[in-house]
Amino acid sequence: MHCVSSKHAVMMVSFCQGALLLSLAAAMAVYADMKVDCGPDFVTLMWTESRPQADTSLLRLGSCFPTSFSAGEAYFYVDLTDCNFRILVTGDVLLYSNDLTYVASEDSYNLAFTHPVVCAYERPKDWYSSHQIYDPVFKTYGLGDLQFTIGLMNDDFSGPAEFTSYPLGSIIPIMASVVQKTHQPLLLLLEECVAATTPELHPESTMYPIISNKGCLLESVSSQSKFEPRQKSSEMRLSLQTFKFAMGEEVFIHCKLLAWDPNGLDSTKKACHFVKGHGWELLDNLAQSNLCDCCESKCKSRRQRSVASEKHGMVQKAVIGPFTITDVNS
Repeated sequence: MHCVSSKHAVMMVSFCQGALLLSLAAAMAVYADMKVDCGPDFVTLMWTESRPQADTSLLRLGSCFPTSFSAGEAYFYVDLTDCNFRILVTGDVLLYSNDLTYVASEDSYNLAFTHPVVCAYERPKDWYSSHQIYDPVFKTYGLGDLQFTIGLMNDDFSGPAEFTSYPLGSIIPIMASVVQKTHQPLLLLLEECVAATTPELHPESTMYPIISNKGCLLESVSSQSKFEPRQKSSEMRLSLQTFKFAMGEEVFIHCKLLAWDPNGLDSTKKACHFVKGHGWELLDNLAQSNLCDCCESKCKSRRQRSVASEKHGMVQKAVIGPFTITDVNS
């Protein structure tokens, strides 16, 4: 059951499944209808869009992408422990707050917006949070502790890989993520990845480039390698087709991970892969695939670097492996 339907310039309050839902429409003109259901430990949100040029795939609930979307609708089904929901305790009430955002491309007629969504619950008498309690702060990107992870996964990315030997030509599923305990949503990017036969890189190390030029998946040009559609902005999934390198030896993949402002993409902050018949495409917004044009040359930022811009993200080096690539014909 939907509890609330909120439209442009309307503030509504309602009780639903024992939870008080507050939804305040953005001050800017948002021509859409939103229905939200606060469950006991989850939230569902349906956004119905009336603007014909709006791309509902660009909606985000915190760090989460839509569970499903169509030409005029986006649907989210998320746990309160996901998507960077913020917790605020006020007396006997627990407030879980987040932002529904629309990230518009630079040449879009539809403006970006932020739409706050808050679910309020009665605080159980024996409830004590294991998380930090803090006031909601919107549109801030702190540089506190971030936990990056990367590893080999099973075929459907549902768990760790059960083996570490891959026949030549098979697919290696790789997933990277960043845990953002007290941060506004950040976009995780793989800025660079190279394969090597050593757990540490040295000048004399034999290397095989996989991702370079600030986020260009080179292996996608000549193989079936590709970035998979995101489930969360804080995750990246890579399907990497095995290549002829150090056959039968231990292989390590060295990557540089970047957590970045979702609204700060440019030619040096991107995730691009080559799609046969289409060329280079931007994973997070096809309308901005021109950011990938430099993948055939040298990717440089048009923006002047500054201390302020550096505060929009954090870089972490990480290593995957070891694993082996085997030749089934030998």
